[in-house]
Amino acid sequence: MVPGEENQLVPKEIENAAEEPRVLCIIQDTTNSKTVNERITLNLPASTPLRKLFEDVANKVGYVNGTFDLVWGNGINATDMPPLDHTSEKSLLDTNFEPGKKNFLHLTDKDGEQPQIAEDTIAADDSVQDRFIGPLPREGSVGSTNDYVGQSYSYSSILNKSETGYVGLVNQAMTCYLNSLLQTLFMTPEFRNALYKWEFEESEEDPVTSIPYQLQRLFVLLQTSKKRAIETTDVTRSFGWDSSEAWQQHDVQELCRVMFDALEQKWKQTEQADLINELYQGKLKDYVRCLECGYEGWRIDTYLDIPLVIRPYGASQAFASVEEALQAFIQPEILDGPNQYFCEQCKKKCDARKGLRFLHFPYLLTLQLKRFDFDYTTMHRIKLNDRMTFPEELDMSTFIDVEDEKSPQTESCTDSGAENEGSCHSDQMSNDFSNDDGVDEGICLESNSGTEKITKPGLEKNSLLYELFSVMVHSGSAAGGHYYACIKSFSDEQWYSFNDQHVSRITQEDIKKTHGGSSGSRGYYSSAFASSTNAYMLIYRLKDPSRNAKFLEVKDYPEHIKNLVRKEKELEEQEKKQREIERNTCKIKLFCMHPVKQVMMENKLEVHKDKTLKEAVEIAYKVMDLEEAIPLDCCRLVKYDEFHDYLERSYEGEEDTPMGLLLGGVKSTYMFDLLLEIKKPDQVFQSYKPGEVMVKVHVVDIKAESVAPPFSVRAYLNQTVAEFKQLISKTIQLPAETMRIVLERCYNDLRLLNVPSKTLKAEGFFRSNKVFVESSESLDHQMAFTDSHLWKLLDRHANTIRLFVLLPEQSPGSHSKRTVYQKAGGDSGNMDDACERVKGPLGSLKSVEAILEESTEKLKSLSLRQQQDGDNGDSSKSTETSDFENIESPLNERDSSGSVDTRELEQQIPTSDPENFQSEERSDSDVNNDRSTSSVDSDILSSSHSSDTLCNADSAPIPLANGLDSHSITSSRRSKANEGKKETWDTAEEDSGTDSEYDESGKSRGETQYIYFKAESYPADEGSGEGHKWLMVHVDKRITLATFKQQLEPFVGALSSHFKVFRVYASNQEFESIRLNETLSSFSDDNKITIRLGRALKKGEYRVKVYQLLVNEQEPCRFLLDAVFAKGMTVRQSKEELIPQLREQCGLEVSIDRFRLRKKTWKNPGTVFLDYHVYEEDINISSNWEVFLEVLDEVERMKSMSQLAVLARRWRPTELILDPFQEIVLESSSVDELREKLCEISGIPLEDVEFAKGRGTFPCDMSVLEIHQDLDWNPKVSTLNVWPLYICDDGAVIFYRDKTEELLELTDEQRNELMKKESSRLQKTGHRVTYSPRKEKALKIYLDGSSNKDLTQD
Repeated sequence: MVPGEENQLVPKEIENAAEEPRVLCIIQDTTNSKTVNERITLNLPASTPLRKLFEDVANKVGYVNGTFDLVWGNGINATDMPPLDHTSEKSLLDTNFEPGKKNFLHLTDKDGEQPQIAEDTIAADDSVQDRFIGPLPREGSVGSTNDYVGQSYSYSSILNKSETGYVGLVNQAMTCYLNSLLQTLFMTPEFRNALYKWEFEESEEDPVTSIPYQLQRLFVLLQTSKKRAIETTDVTRSFGWDSSEAWQQHDVQELCRVMFDALEQKWKQTEQADLINELYQGKLKDYVRCLECGYEGWRIDTYLDIPLVIRPYGASQAFASVEEALQAFIQPEILDGPNQYFCEQCKKKCDARKGLRFLHFPYLLTLQLKRFDFDYTTMHRIKLNDRMTFPEELDMSTFIDVEDEKSPQTESCTDSGAENEGSCHSDQMSNDFSNDDGVDEGICLESNSGTEKITKPGLEKNSLLYELFSVMVHSGSAAGGHYYACIKSFSDEQWYSFNDQHVSRITQEDIKKTHGGSSGSRGYYSSAFASSTNAYMLIYRLKDPSRNAKFLEVKDYPEHIKNLVRKEKELEEQEKKQREIERNTCKIKLFCMHPVKQVMMENKLEVHKDKTLKEAVEIAYKVMDLEEAIPLDCCRLVKYDEFHDYLERSYEGEEDTPMGLLLGGVKSTYMFDLLLEIKKPDQVFQSYKPGEVMVKVHVVDIKAESVAPPFSVRAYLNQTVAEFKQLISKTIQLPAETMRIVLERCYNDLRLLNVPSKTLKAEGFFRSNKVFVESSESLDHQMAFTDSHLWKLLDRHANTIRLFVLLPEQSPGSHSKRTVYQKAGGDSGNMDDACERVKGPLGSLKSVEAILEESTEKLKSLSLRQQQDGDNGDSSKSTETSDFENIESPLNERDSSGSVDTRELEQQIPTSDPENFQSEERSDSDVNNDRSTSSVDSDILSSSHSSDTLCNADSAPIPLANGLDSHSITSSRRSKANEGKKETWDTAEEDSGTDSEYDESGKSRGETQYIYFKAESYPADEGSGEGHKWLMVHVDKRITLATFKQQLEPFVGALSSHFKVFRVYASNQEFESIRLNETLSSFSDDNKITIRLGRALKKGEYRVKVYQLLVNEQEPCRFLLDAVFAKGMTVRQSKEELIPQLREQCGLEVSIDRFRLRKKTWKNPGTVFLDYHVYEEDINISSNWEVFLEVLDEVERMKSMSQLAVLARRWRPTELILDPFQEIVLESSSVDELREKLCEISGIPLEDVEFAKGRGTFPCDMSVLEIHQDLDWNPKVSTLNVWPLYICDDGAVIFYRDKTEELLELTDEQRNELMKKESSRLQKTGHRVTYSPRKEKALKIYLDGSSNKDLTQD
C-alpha cells in the first residue's frame, strides 16, 4: 500500500531546485541477511558532496557514519574501483555519478567489521532538510517527501527517530488507515491529555485486552521512543484482532466511529466517560414544516462527523468547496406531489419543507468527504476524485440554525411530543448521514448525554471559527489504496506528513494538493477505475483560547504515566541490548549423527562470539537434545562441509578460544557448517587437519557378493596409492599385497587404482571420496577390470534402487476368476486357447514365498525347454503358455518366520537396439477410484501378448549381495571398453508406436544381458486396505519396464500384458508408465508403484475418455467411461463397441443411429465425427484423448463434412429468459441461411431476426442483465467464417432474438434482486460473474479481546 499517484506531496524547496540535475542513488545493504533484499533510494542534487552522500545514507539506515563502505554495484559504473571516500568533498557529478540514470551502490562492511548502529537520534541540519531524500519522483511531479519504498523495510532503518522528532507507526500489512487515525488522535492535545489522566487498574482488567491502556502505551512510545517507527500489534491485539485482520483494509471513518464506541464502553463510570461526546459530538435538528399552516415536526439527532457529498446524484458538476457542500447539507427539500407530508394540524397531506438544522457544533469538528460511491449502471464501486477545496480556517456560524421563514406555530417533537428542546433525540446520527455504502457494523453505544444543554445559537455565532489540523488522505481507487495523514502540530504550527513509519515536514502548499481533481474530463464516472490522491477526512478544532489545550509536559505527567514512561524506557533498553547481542551472535548450521536413532539431525547453533569453544559444545549438546543419549565429554565440534560430507578440521587445544575467532567473525552466512561429533566412551577422537581429505571405504566380499557399510579414513592428496593401501591395511587388517582399490569419482564412473606410484590427487581424489576395497587371492585379479566379477558387482551395486510395489487387491474367493483368460469375440490367439483357471483350492492359496518358489522352478524348466526347442517363436509361445497355466498367484500372507529360502535365477533375455524415446507417463481416470480394475479392463477379454522371455538357471543357488534373502534374478551389465560391441540395456521388445504398449512383431536376438531383480514381502501400509500386499523390490534401474513387468508376473498372478504399472508421486497422484522399451532410470530409491489389473494397450490402441454432452443440463459435461479405440478403426465400429459398454456400465440404452461422437476441447463441443471417418487417417487421436457422446432425438442429420452444426438459443427480452438450445444444421456458412433456419424454428419474421455469437466456454452462460446490450448483435457480415464471428467448426453457440421485442423495464429493487439471483446462479455453474467485488470483512472491535465473541451484539 504505497501512495503512488500523480498528486504527491512535494516540499516547496524541491520545486525551487527543480532545474538542477539530480542523481538517483540506489544502495543495497549487504551487511546483513535481513537487509540484503532491501533498497535505499536517494535522489540528490548533482552538486552534493560525496561526504554528504555518506551522511544521508547513515541517517537513512541508522548507522554511524565512517563505519561502513560504499562501493559500486552492478550498475552502469560497475568496475573494480575501490570503495568511495567518505571524507571527499567532490561532488557526485565529479565522482562518476550519472544524472538521470540509476547509480547502483553496495553498502558493505568496513575493514571486515559490521557497521555500528547509531546510539542517539542524529540531528539533521538545514542542508539535509533542504535536499530531497526519497524515491524517484513520478512523471508529472518534481519529487516526493515520501521515502516509502515498499511494505518490506530494513529493520535498521527504523532504529532511529525521524529528523522531525516524531515517531512513525509500522504498517502491519494493510493497517495504514489505523495508523492515520492513531497519529491524528496522538496529535490532538485534548484527547492525549485526557487519555494520560486515565489510570489503568491491573487488578480489574487484563492489560493485553485493555484498549485505553494499550493506546496509552502507544502514545507514550510515540512521545518518548528513539526509534523511527513502532509497532501497533499490541493495540490491534487489544481490539481482539488476529493476524488476518492486518490484511483487511477498512474505511478510516468507520474505524473512527467503532473505536470511539469501544472507548466509551471501556470508560464507563470513569472521569473519561463523556470524553468522546465532549470533544466530537454535535447536534442537529431533523425537521418537516408544513407550508400551509407552518406546523413543524422535528427530532434531535447527534453526530460525530458530518458526511459531505462530493457530487450530487445525477449531477455532472461537483461542489467546489466544503462550504458549498455544507450549504447543500442543510438545504431543505420540498415534499409535494406523491411525496406530500401528512400534517397533524391540517389533518391532510400538504406540501412541506424537509431539512436539517445544526444546533450545536462540537469542539473537534470532523468532516467526511464522501468520495466512495456506487455506480448502478456498471454495478461497480467507484471513487470520485473531483476537486473540493477546504479552508485552513472555517467559519461555521453561517450554518447554524438557518431558517428560511418564521412561523407563529409552536414547534413540537414528533417523536415524543415533548417541547423541551433537545430532550428527544436518537442515540446516533441517522444512517442517512453516517454511512457511505451501507450500515456500519460495530458496537452499539448507549448515549448518556441526554442531559447536556444545547447552547443557544445566538451565543455560538460569534465563536464558531475552526482551524484545520488534520487531513486524512486516501491514495488509490475504490478497489483499494493507501491512507496517510497530514497533521499540523499545535506546538510549532508546522505541518507534517505521517505516512506509516515515515514522518516528514510539509508545507501549506502540499495540503492544497490534496484537494483532488483529475486531468481531463472523462465523464460522470470518470474515476471508476482511476487512482488518485485526495483528502478523505478533515478534522478542525474550535479556536477558543479558553479551551485550546497544550500538550502535557513531562514534569506535568500524572505519576502513573511517569511510571509507564520509565517502564517503556527499560523495555526499550532491554530490546536495544538484545539487538546488540543479536549483532554479536554467530548463527551457523549444526549437524549431528544421533547415536541411538542413527539419523543425521540438523539444527541451528546460535552462540555469542565471545563464548569459548567449550561453552559452544555445551550449547550444541543441549540443542541436539543428547543429555539422555551420551555423556557431554563424548562430544566435540568440528568444521564440516555438509555438501561434500567432509570433515574439514578439528579444534584440538582450542577449547578456550572464542567462537568469533574460530568462525572468522560474526557473519550473515558461513561457507561451512559445524558437526557435533560423537565417540564411544572407550574411543579417542581422531585429529582432522586442514589439507586432509576424507575417504569412505566400503569393503567388498566377492564370494559373498556383499558390499559392507562404509568406514572413514583420512589421507593426504600427496600420498601415493601404495601408501594409501598401507593406511587401509592397518585400519582393517587386510593384506596390501592383494588389495584392489576402486575409486567411484561420480555415478557409474569406477576407476581401478593400479599404479602404485601415482598420488591420490592425480587419481582424482577431492575433499570427500568413496572407494571400494577388495583383497582376495581369487583369479578375478588376473582379468581385465571391466570383465572382472568385482566390476560387475560394483556396477550392480551402483545401479540398484529400492522400490515399493502395491499389488492389486486379492481375495481368496475372487482371485482365481481374475486370472482367467478367455476368448474375446471369437478372435483370440493361442494363449487364450491354452490358458486355464489358476489351479488350487479356494481359500487355501499359497503365500508369496511359496508361489515364488514354484514359479521359479517353472521358469527354470521353461528356460530349458526353450533352449532345446531353439529360437522358434511359436514354440516358445506355446511352451510358455502351457507352463503359466499352473502358476498360482501370491496371497496377502507373510511367512511367520519372516524369512524365505533364497532363490536366484539368472535370466537370459534377448535384446534389441532401443530407440531414443522420450519418457512418457500418463494419468489414469481410475486413480481416484477405489478400484484396482478400470471399467474397460475389468474383464480382460482381448487376446494376450505372449512373452518371448528366455530363462537360464544355474544348478546351484548363489548367495545374494548384502545378505538379502528373497526371490532374485541377478545379472550384471557387461560393457567392454576396448571392444566395438554396441551396448544394449533394455530387454523388452521395441515399441515403434508413440502411444501403444506392445509390439507384436518379432524381436531380434542380441547380446545376453544380466539384470538384477529381487523382491520380498513388505508390511502393508496403514490405509492400504485389506487384501493388498506390498513388495519391496531391489532392481537394477537399467532394466526396462517390459522386463520389470515380466518379473512381477508371479506376484501379480497375471501376465504382464494384463496389468498396468502406475508411478505414485509425492502428492499421491498416480501416472501410468507405458513406455515398455524405456528403463527405470527415472525412478529413484523408495519410489512407490501401484499395480492395477487390466489389459494393457497394444500397438496402435489408445485409451479414450468418453463424456456425455447434455446441452440443456446445468452441468453439460458428464464422464461416462474409458474406452479403447484403435488405429484404422472407423467411428461406426467404435460406436458398435461402445453400445454394450454403455448399457452395462452406465445403464444407457441407445441405438447406433441415435447417438454421435464429436470432438471435445475442454468443455466445448466441436467437430461431429461421421460414421465413415477413420481414426488416425481422418481423425487425429492421441493418448488420454477425450470425446463427447451426444444422444440424438432423431436420426443423424450430419452426413457431410461441408455441413455445419450450430447450437441456437432464443433470447426473450420482454421476459428476461433464455429458451433451451436447439441444433441447426447448415449446408453452408451463409449468414442468410442461418437467418432462414432461425426464422423457421422460431416463427420470427425473417426481417426481425437478430443474432449474436456466444462468448466464452460452452454453454456461453452469462447474466440475463447483460445479454441484450453486451453481445455484438446483428454483425454486418455475409458469411460465418469471418470476423467477428469466426464460426468455422461445429458446436458454436448462437443467441437470437426478435428485434421488435422491447427490453423489460426493472425498478432498482427488481434489478438488485435479479442481479443477486444471477450472480448466485453463475457462481454455481462456474461461469463468469459480471460483478464480484472482494468480500469485505466487517470492521469490529471486540471488548473482551476475543474475535470468537458472539457477533449478534452488533
